[in-house]
Amino acid sequence: MSESQQADKQESYDLEPMYSTNEISGKCLKCLSEKELHGCLWQLLRDDIIDKAVQKKYEALINFLQSPESERLRIESEKHLAEGKKVSVRITVDDGQPKYELIIKN
Repeated sequence: MSESQQADKQESYDLEPMYSTNEISGKCLKCLSEKELHGCLWQLLRDDIIDKAVQKKYEALINFLQSPESERLRIESEKHLAEGKKVSVRITVDDGQPKYELIIKN
């Protein structure tokens, strides 16, 4: 399998929720996912030609929001954010199979 075929089969998207404070308005994982989802939808509706990359991201976000993992990752990410850590959730779709990973930075 060539490298370009492998890249076609695997996509990944990073979501970086932020903790809200008096000075900084953050977004929880669910709100951030929904915002990204709506952005994809608007782009798909606005463009005359369907962008396959945007369509794949849209589908990955829908699957993530509907998965039981999204709630667990939201709770876990908020716990780390409250401790002052930066987090990222990576959504990877490899050959149609989603994988969700919480990355703690700091």
